[in-house]
Amino acid sequence: MVPAAIHDFFTASAGVAGALIGLLFVAISVSAERLAKAEASAQTLRIRAYAALTAFINALSVSLFALVPGEKIGWTSVIVAIVGLLFVAASLLSLIRLRQVRWASLRDGLFLVGLAVTFVLQMVAGINVVQRPGDSGSVNTIAILVVVCFVVGISRAWELIGGPSIGIGHEVVALVRGGDTVRDGAPVSGAPPGGAPDTAGSAEAPRAAGDAPGGDAPPSGAGEF
Repeated sequence: MVPAAIHDFFTASAGVAGALIGLLFVAISVSAERLAKAEASAQTLRIRAYAALTAFINALSVSLFALVPGEKIGWTSVIVAIVGLLFVAASLLSLIRLRQVRWASLRDGLFLVGLAVTFVLQMVAGINVVQRPGDSGSVNTIAILVVVCFVVGISRAWELIGGPSIGIGHEVVALVRGGDTVRDGAPVSGAPPGGAPDTAGSAEAPRAAGDAPGGDAPPSGAGEF
């Protein structure tokens, strides 16, 4: 049974989950062209979309059934956690099938592992509530995991729409690589690339014989009578 003190939380989380699912559908429709491609990168985007949807549906299902009178939250938490674990297993197999060892794939794999841990904890808490309906501590654990699902789903949706990613690790690596580029390929201050040009004799063009320094040469025959 859901304690009265946490009843309002599930009411609010149900509304938040419904709104986020609607916004996710909009993001998917905007990115439909990228998601429909047959490339490996498109499969990664599809996994992100499914991950966000799974996290939001998990939060919505748990929150709605927590509001139903009776002891519904325990079995609901167990069932949606099992469904979520099946999705994580399928997504990890898909990443392995792509056979692309890249940082983006590794990061997606870590997100999926974190989501799997969340579902396992939720399933354990749901089993505790089924066995001991008065266990308010397990219900509080489920509520915290609902918040975790919101965070995971929002982060996956942000990457789905191509939002900018500014992380401390990425910035440090970029700074180190930028410093290496300056040391290896940048010219020395005050000297153009390739060495200093030879300026001797380039300040003035060669003068033709008979040219006057201050102006044009007099016409031929000038001063002769």
